[in-house]
Amino acid sequence: MPIFVRLNLLLTDKKMWKQITENISKATGKKFEVETYHSVSGGCINQGYKLTGNEQTYFVKINHPSQVEMFVSEALGLKQMLATQTILVPKPICWGMTDKHSYIVLEWLEFGRGNSNSWEEMGRKLAAMHQVGSASQFGWEQNNTIGSTPQINTWTSNWADFFAEYRIGYQLHLAKRRGGNFPDSEQVVTAVRTILAARNPQPSLVHGDLWSGNAAVTTSGEPVILDPATYYGDREVDLAMTELFGGFPASFYRGYNEVWSLDEGYQQRKNLYNLYHILNHFNLFGGGYGNQAKHMIEQIMV
Repeated sequence: MPIFVRLNLLLTDKKMWKQITENISKATGKKFEVETYHSVSGGCINQGYKLTGNEQTYFVKINHPSQVEMFVSEALGLKQMLATQTILVPKPICWGMTDKHSYIVLEWLEFGRGNSNSWEEMGRKLAAMHQVGSASQFGWEQNNTIGSTPQINTWTSNWADFFAEYRIGYQLHLAKRRGGNFPDSEQVVTAVRTILAARNPQPSLVHGDLWSGNAAVTTSGEPVILDPATYYGDREVDLAMTELFGGFPASFYRGYNEVWSLDEGYQQRKNLYNLYHILNHFNLFGGGYGNQAKHMIEQIMV
């Protein structure tokens, strides 16, 4: 179905919007009635809407009923990041299912254009979140998603085992099912485990999908991160991904290192950590990501 038809159907689905607005009222304790609503970007896999009424504004993401657990995980991740009281994230208001859709309602934030100071502050605040949000093991309370791909978060005491098995190994398993022509997954997993064998980081609360599309600055200059794929892992996975698709401004890295300097060997581990995202992009979109992943694996296997 063409996207403009699907959007139009959702905009006229009065029963769906009635159920969502009732849940907003229940969650906030304030009567909410929609006065205006229109479609906005909801990312690559969701449909997004701005709802306004009773001097309140919310951002709503809609998907198929089968994706409700994705929204449950997003809400939990945002709550945990909020609890660190470090960096701004959209506050989750309510989430669940209507008769035909799953949804999440978030605080509406007005985005503006960041400057050097705001990006430097983003680096500082992300470092603070990594420091404050910690656990005794690597993983998370439940599995979630990276994009629309399942992300396995089984609690594991050893970082090398966790990343080798539940990040690279799992993505290679999916890639094989998709027809990807990659080296034997057991050999790659062994190589990853060997590279990370001496790495013993603090299990930090990480965003998990921190590319430029998931970082912004409000109109007041406050840095904000959104659309997380949260878990407790090596903080370097967030820094590595910020460099994957064009990179963040230099001031961001300056601010981060001011609070918590990166460890020796980060430049070598960065390629390994980003392999996870390139494999995931191959599993989601195919195309040239397969060749990019092969090249990265070749570098790892040397």
